[in-house]
Amino acid sequence: MRVLYLLNISNPDRLSADSGWIFADLLAPAMADAGAEVTVAAPAPAGDDRCGFHQTKVPGTKYRARFSADIDELVALIRTERPDVVVANQIEEAPAIRTALLEARSDALLAGYCHYLPFSFNNGGQLLLDPSLSDAGLGRPVLLAFAAGLAACDRVLVHSSTAASWASAAAARMTVDLGEKLRVVPAPRDERLVRDPATARSGCTGGAIGIYNHRLYAHYGTEQFVALARELAASGAVRLRVMDLFGQRRTERVGLDDSPEKMRDQLAALPHVQVVSDRGDRVRYRSLLAGARFGIAPFRPGCPWSMSVIDCQGMGLPVISPRLGWLAEHIDPELCFTTTEEAVALAERLVTDDEFHAVHAKRAHASTSEFTPALVAARYLEAVA
Repeated sequence: MRVLYLLNISNPDRLSADSGWIFADLLAPAMADAGAEVTVAAPAPAGDDRCGFHQTKVPGTKYRARFSADIDELVALIRTERPDVVVANQIEEAPAIRTALLEARSDALLAGYCHYLPFSFNNGGQLLLDPSLSDAGLGRPVLLAFAAGLAACDRVLVHSSTAASWASAAAARMTVDLGEKLRVVPAPRDERLVRDPATARSGCTGGAIGIYNHRLYAHYGTEQFVALARELAASGAVRLRVMDLFGQRRTERVGLDDSPEKMRDQLAALPHVQVVSDRGDRVRYRSLLAGARFGIAPFRPGCPWSMSVIDCQGMGLPVISPRLGWLAEHIDPELCFTTTEEAVALAERLVTDDEFHAVHAKRAHASTSEFTPALVAARYLEAVA
């Protein structure tokens, strides 16, 4: 099987902060191991020497990534690669890719990978636009482009049962029937970030440090995390390690949304809170995770998946989480909270109760066992066969 993987990368200067790139970098070699021929078309290469690479332009902004597909380039690429399967990592580009397939006279299967949903649903079933994609009234056009992408695909791949439910419900409201197209294929865990908690000394793992390793955008619910950080700092029982994943961002990105910089500054000003960077080094990132006792999930309502949560769990770190979206589907119910008071109590228990911590460290690690790159690659290739 020849696979052409079309990958959008919005921040090639900090690939370690781009979950889509990490996914492709882990998945492409595993697909090659399974016998597929993979070419990645992206602003930066992903995979290993067995994977082909076609360099594309950096889209500049998240809106250009959705609305500026170059059909001429796509036609030429399809004619050169002659793929059996084309993967659209940016689902909104699927209509342009379908057009290119038509012009190139290719009968390749088109699979759309929904790595990001531009909407969520509240408890009342109301569809909510993602605020991060609603600048200047663009939220609804993005939603409609997403629906058009779903309609253009032969397969629609989502991370989780929650994402499948949301995608199906949103599609139905816009008269797009996903029918037999939909497949649940989770993202792979990074095997470099896997540690059996049984190998760590009970009671000594991570001291009293909780780690927050998520993007600091406002739409990730970072203000709610800041409020929790204040309460934890006041308790004095827990120290927090906050990852600065972006570092110095490009002016165009800051101009669209400067909330990461603002949130970072607020957190850095709190006592018992350390803002750190892995500087794009996975070895350093692993060390920062290994030095923590537990993780904290994002407060993001539209979360269909979190690679950062899986990173923590793969390292044997229990993760406490608000009861939201996929998080409530995946995280152990005993570690989910509704109020700040519940979150503080859970954090304090994880740093003081060794038996409670050991049980949940083992459960966290086990919850990632189905996400090895080899298993995910097999599911991926089965989904697009």
